[in-house]
Amino acid sequence: MFFTYKNTALFAPEQYGFQPCCFHLATPEQIDKAIGVGGCGPGGIGDYFVPDTMYGLNIKRACMIHDWMYHYGVSEPDKELSDSIFLNNMIRIIRANTKSLFLKMLRLKRARTYYSSVKYFGGPAFWDSKNEPGTMAEIQTVIRGLS
Repeated sequence: MFFTYKNTALFAPEQYGFQPCCFHLATPEQIDKAIGVGGCGPGGIGDYFVPDTMYGLNIKRACMIHDWMYHYGVSEPDKELSDSIFLNNMIRIIRANTKSLFLKMLRLKRARTYYSSVKYFGGPAFWDSKNEPGTMAEIQTVIRGLS
């Protein structure tokens, strides 16, 4: 399903993980409840290092869809799909809203950096709150017992 933002059709899947509905039909209150204020950074001081804009172009909605998908995803393929859709949505926003070839090149390079960051380092954010309490402690105990 597509969601229009900045004259750009962004993709947000209708059926995904265990979501109650879909991002494009969710109210602002439902989005806030699922992902908080949303945005591109990890929250707190990390938001200063990962801005919601790429050289003046706001990509926050692509980040919000990505956060929504991370919140409702339940498996590694869900994470991979989330990350791929994130890159796709950033590219859609950049192509539709950038006339300068040089600026487009810079923004696309930044989009690839954002994508690589979530692909390789987004695991803890994706799996946060999905493990039952004590699960990681049990796994660490088993690992210690093996060594």
